[in-house]
Amino acid sequence: MTIPPDDRTFRREMATAYRSGWHFIDLVTAIPHRGDSLMVTLFGDPIVVAREEDDEVRAYRCLRKPRGAPQPVRCAIRYDMIFVNLDRRDHQLFEPETISATPRSA
Repeated sequence: MTIPPDDRTFRREMATAYRSGWHFIDLVTAIPHRGDSLMVTLFGDPIVVAREEDDEVRAYRCLRKPRGAPQPVRCAIRYDMIFVNLDRRDHQLFEPETISATPRSA
């Protein structure tokens, strides 16, 4: 017989399980102009989604620490919908390595 976890453990496990996927935030039409922003709370984390001056949509996690800088969050737009991914494991975005086209000499 298994014992159900306490409420705190259950909430932590559920947040960990659901945090790792892509989550719908809103439609792109919610922030139509440069400088517009939208603030949402996702799994207890305040997230700001903003349309930057270069007309790109980016998302940031707002830290609760004093003088904490917002952390970038993975953000994607698909079918005019904004999605974010809060998973910290794949948080850093890396530039793809360029493959040199020069042939190797033998």
